[in-house]
Amino acid sequence: MPSDYARVARTLEWLSEHVDEQPRLDDAARAAGLSPFHLQRLFTRWAGVSPKRFVGYLTLERARARLLADASVLEAAHAAGLSGGGRLHELCVTYEAATPGEIRARGAGLEITWGFAPTPFGDGLVMETHRGICALAFCERGERGERGERGEREGREEREACFEETRLRFANARFTRDDLRAQATLSAAFGGSGAGPRLQLFGTPFQIKVWEALLRIPEGACASYAQIAEAIGVKSAVRAAASAVADNPIAYLIPCHRVVRKTGAIHAYRWGRPRKLALLGWEAARHDAG
Repeated sequence: MPSDYARVARTLEWLSEHVDEQPRLDDAARAAGLSPFHLQRLFTRWAGVSPKRFVGYLTLERARARLLADASVLEAAHAAGLSGGGRLHELCVTYEAATPGEIRARGAGLEITWGFAPTPFGDGLVMETHRGICALAFCERGERGERGERGEREGREEREACFEETRLRFANARFTRDDLRAQATLSAAFGGSGAGPRLQLFGTPFQIKVWEALLRIPEGACASYAQIAEAIGVKSAVRAAASAVADNPIAYLIPCHRVVRKTGAIHAYRWGRPRKLALLGWEAARHDAG
């Protein structure tokens, strides 16, 4: 799966750079170094739609249209107290915020179980307390194309760096590795089955308000930073909201990837712009198929 993700991620990046040209399958296959048949099969198996249809989900016009619709969708979801309004993959996320004392303690006295497991979007790292998932990160940049020992070494280095960066939030915690538990947790999260995950959020009151607003953006939809600021009742705090979005520690489950610029443009993402494109296109395809 990670190697498939790396290939598809490179294709997504190329498609996003050439979307105005409405590239053909032959063009995308040539850029990916694959035959058209191989790319079509790989891409469709991974994303659920063809490269041609996927281009439609990357256009600025489509993102703008979703933004126009999502202003009311976000308000409705907020009023109803819902975590999302998508027809597919309703996660029903529940969460509990850490106390200020727990945040200041930086994990002192906290038992965290962690591990690596594959996801549809590359290697994932998940950390859990007895109260829920406290961190989820993608380890692969999606740019690694090497195979064999060199590719394996790069993969290990990426995972080690991902763990060290993520654990800094809980520097004083006690960590226990369990990859089998991580695999079960991530399979349930990305499979959309079961009662939905529980989260434990470590953040300031403002950050948690922003993350709550992110949880209300339905799958297959987008929101702007201005809409997020408005949703938390502080219209003037667009930059602060953007900072809180960028500091989201729980990828995918708190869907910061659904936030785009007010023009509809899809820009940088903490875990890589190609992955953000992949997530948005995947969700839009699933939503429309439902």
